Amino acid sequence: MNMTTLVTKKLLFVMQGLCFCMLTVATAYAKDADTALTDRQKAIIPIAALTATGDTQALEKALNDGLNKGLTVNEVKEIFIHSYAYAGFPRALNGINTFITVTEERKAQGIADKTGAEATPVPANYNANAVGHKVGNDLVGRDISNRTTGYAAFVPTIDIFLVEHLFADIFYRDVLSVKDRELVTISMLSAMTGAEAQLTSHMKLSQRVGYTNSQLREFTQILIETVSQGSATRAQKILTDELNIAMTDTNIATVMVNRDRSATMGAADKFTGNAKITSRFTSSVSSHYRGAMVEFEAGARTAWHTHPKGQTLIIISGKGRVQQEGNKAKALLPGDVVTIPPHTKHWHGAAPDSAMSHIAILTPNDGETVTWMGLVKD
Repeated sequence: MNMTTLVTKKLLFVMQGLCFCMLTVATAYAKDADTALTDRQKAIIPIAALTATGDTQALEKALNDGLNKGLTVNEVKEIFIHSYAYAGFPRALNGINTFITVTEERKAQGIADKTGAEATPVPANYNANAVGHKVGNDLVGRDISNRTTGYAAFVPTIDIFLVEHLFADIFYRDVLSVKDRELVTISMLSAMTGAEAQLTSHMKLSQRVGYTNSQLREFTQILIETVSQGSATRAQKILTDELNIAMTDTNIATVMVNRDRSATMGAADKFTGNAKITSRFTSSVSSHYRGAMVEFEAGARTAWHTHPKGQTLIIISGKGRVQQEGNKAKALLPGDVVTIPPHTKHWHGAAPDSAMSHIAILTPNDGETVTWMGLVKD
């Protein structure tokens, strides 16, 4: 690409790094002819959102779905790299550890996921401050390099970090496009409470980088289907109130039927014997409840564990056992309802001579639902 072409595109840069990064931004601004989100884009949304909420149980499913829909391993890693700037290191690291587990399980099942491209190295003359200012200015469509009011003036150090690290170091990484990164960002901000101002700004940036009204409507529908009612409602309110996007073809409050029959086997460090987990479900209201059906073979049982907000078990079939630490085990029969208080160390499973299945219902606490302990001895 010669200098004349760069001038024509209003992307004249002072160095190689600026050329590379801003060409990525410019490409993202092209409007999609197809007004529907791609399967790849649909897969990005719950991975980013569930990383932000810390819901690692639901994140496992989203990660498997994403890999099955064509996301590469490096693209998923890049979502976590991007997420720490918005959701913080703890949530990003929890997401990465969950992804490690998912990739190891898939390898054990003989699934060969595509690694994907690595990020292009920065050039020798890379200037993070110059790159960051050009990226930020181009994203918002005006010069915000020398702000004298707001957070940038009050705490100038954090503005340097924002410019040189987020807009330069992170956005320069071309494993994800600028358009991908905006989708990751609005997914995380929709899932987080108290970030409506930032979500409003990034919804507008999403339009600038090429997401259509139809795609943004579809975005809210994917949130309700894969993340939570609350996240979808936050996104919908901003789209209607701030961006004047009518939501006539998106029904947020809708009756839904979950027919997900995908099954996973209980991990060996959390279960003794074979236990199959299916029919997972989640409340449409953020942080209300979630659960699944668990089918234990005869003699199979959980490890010792606790739940931050307790648990309810509804016995469906067979005979089972439940035991609180320090008490005798209690027999379970179909129709029994077991209430386990918060932070109570216990285990449950099938009787030695009978299989057993139950529905388990629990409420997350800041995304966490269970603390696992040691296996139960015979």
